[in-house]
Amino acid sequence: MSLYSQSQQTAVTEQSSGIEMQTFSVTKKRDAATSVEASMVLSGALDFIQKPAMAFVRLKEAVVLQSALEASVPVRFVFMLVGPSQGSMDYHELGRAMGALMADRVFNTAAFLAQDDKELTDAVADFMDCSIVVPPTEINNEAMLQNIIGFQKKLLRDRLRPSDTGLFLDEEATPGPKAEEPREDPLARTGRPFGGMVKDIKRRYRVYPSDFIDAANPQVLAAVIFIYFAALSPAITFGGLLADKTEHMMGVSELMISTCIQGIIFCFLAAQPVLVIGFSGPLLVFEEAFFGFCKSQGIEYIVGRVWVGVWLVVIVVVVVAAEGSFLVRFISRFTQEIFSILISLIFIYETFAKLFRIFEAHPLVLNYEHLNDSLDDPFHLVEEVRHHEDEHGNITVHTHLRERSYPNTALLSMCLMFGCFFIAYFLRQFKTGHFLPGPLRRMIGDFGVPIAIFVMIFIDICIEDAYTQKLVVPKGLTVSNTSARGWMINPFGEKKPFPIWMMFACVVPALLVFILIFLESQITTLIVSKPERKMVKGSGFHFDLLLLVGMGGVSAIFGVPWLSAATVRSVTHANALTVMSKGPKPEIEKVLEQRISGILVAILVGVSILMEPILRMIPMTALFGIFLYMGITSLSGIQLWDRMLLLLTPKKHFPQDAYARLLKPSRIHLFTVIQIVCLAILWAVKSSPFSLALPFVLILTIPLRILMTGRLFSTFEMKCLDADDAKVNLEEEPGEDVYTESPLP
Repeated sequence: MSLYSQSQQTAVTEQSSGIEMQTFSVTKKRDAATSVEASMVLSGALDFIQKPAMAFVRLKEAVVLQSALEASVPVRFVFMLVGPSQGSMDYHELGRAMGALMADRVFNTAAFLAQDDKELTDAVADFMDCSIVVPPTEINNEAMLQNIIGFQKKLLRDRLRPSDTGLFLDEEATPGPKAEEPREDPLARTGRPFGGMVKDIKRRYRVYPSDFIDAANPQVLAAVIFIYFAALSPAITFGGLLADKTEHMMGVSELMISTCIQGIIFCFLAAQPVLVIGFSGPLLVFEEAFFGFCKSQGIEYIVGRVWVGVWLVVIVVVVVAAEGSFLVRFISRFTQEIFSILISLIFIYETFAKLFRIFEAHPLVLNYEHLNDSLDDPFHLVEEVRHHEDEHGNITVHTHLRERSYPNTALLSMCLMFGCFFIAYFLRQFKTGHFLPGPLRRMIGDFGVPIAIFVMIFIDICIEDAYTQKLVVPKGLTVSNTSARGWMINPFGEKKPFPIWMMFACVVPALLVFILIFLESQITTLIVSKPERKMVKGSGFHFDLLLLVGMGGVSAIFGVPWLSAATVRSVTHANALTVMSKGPKPEIEKVLEQRISGILVAILVGVSILMEPILRMIPMTALFGIFLYMGITSLSGIQLWDRMLLLLTPKKHFPQDAYARLLKPSRIHLFTVIQIVCLAILWAVKSSPFSLALPFVLILTIPLRILMTGRLFSTFEMKCLDADDAKVNLEEEPGEDVYTESPLP
């Protein structure tokens, strides 16, 4: 509890110079365990001044001014008001008024947290709005005066206070609105089998009807169109790669149908329907490795996946029953940021890699005829045959499809990709600009990505002379390899009996798949559900994990791929559903937490198989621009990315976040470099033949962070770096190695 006292400290008069200065001090007292601070108010008249001058100073650290105050009390705020002696202004009364203002708890806290002069003047205006001025002639008796005083105290007490006042002041035990109840920890263990899953269901399903009511918003429709293309393109891309890696045992058809059906079920039942589920790079690496193993052992790959699915169901039931998701609490911000940056960089890298491949297939040369001399097919895809003879005289025939080289294709593809990206990014910024009325501006911003895609389609149609690669969509609901499999897989063997020993040995690859889905899905849930997003309906680590892995295990019987929560697509979906406040500095107001957008996206992905003639009009490079947009926009809000930029930023331009204000730049840069090294190691592992070890290397960042705490970095430093915003409630005093700086000079 904090008490404030105001007293007139000194009155100094210098007749010779005509200076009359009066000093007031406002002292803030805490309990015995804390220090005392004072605010000093100087007011007076100077003969040589023609107009009043005022200054308000907030010191970086409270210091003792021996010559200013009688008591040795640290001073943090200094207010000075001087003016000409001739005039109607009473500097004594103005000084007393400023002293009363500094004695107000809420204004004192607002002055400490203010980052510019506007916030300070707003705090003064807020105080004045709660002030009552009554002429002395209107006060009839003492009881009336006490009633007025009591009413004004209530007005001042009930004001909206700055958040996280514990940064500077202790909580005041005064009546008024109670603080918001702390949210229930979704990772807290109950000690009962399936206790965490039951809590997830109870917490989320009590607001289930609102998940459909809240979807009545134009922003949801814009998010559906955007995420549809963001989900369709990876499904087709990964589906093509999956067909190449597994000799067409699974391909685009299976992946699109799996994305549709599992997506609908997940969005109807999940505790966090904002997540977008889909296929990912780590799962593709596993499918390739498992197919190679089965082929070398003479085992049917598609049947082996069924037994991996069986063990997946067993593993996830055991883990959820034991509330194993509590392990997610050990995944700190250190690991989350590294994983987020890795996924975003993969999206950005793949975008430019695809563009470079287009430049290789369609090089910028003057004569294209010599590039196509050996090709007789008039269409853009031709079959090229190559013969290779080894040292024993054996001849191997290699047949593959190669694109014809076309002039202007590479340049037009680059223009379509960057055009789609820049239009979408510009309209994202336009949403918070000053042009056009607010509702129209926000609607254009919400539909920025669909507008960009349609503009690029129109440009591509208008330019008939240049060839561009179009979206390739399968025809009909058929499996990729009709001669080798159907839609139902016999778990005991399709063409030959499946080995019994392999039925039990499949527990090993099942454990690896579970780790992949567990890490990616749980980290994605942590990122999407961060407190600063202000999502109020909660999440479900236990139930969503059971739902995702359970669906994957059952889907193996139908020979379709496993899915996990896709990080970039989920973050982009949450961003598309985020409602921002108005003004020059927009902040997150809420997220439209609903199920309709995810359900519609999943349905559209499934229906896309029947929309093949229309989707073939979309240039692939326009979707590359959406990939780039998703990768770059998902970097915003990641503290690691902000700190990477600070490596090239002078100290005076550092932001007002907690870590930038309270820590030395050298300590911040050291922490950033360590994360960059971890990121580089993960990238190297992903690109190496040992890419299956990626989840295990990522897990190693958890004990690394624990080892750094208390050894390389203090607990206070880690707390500042883990803070979610610029106002962190410090529970301990900074140590000697902590750099503290106030936002105002």
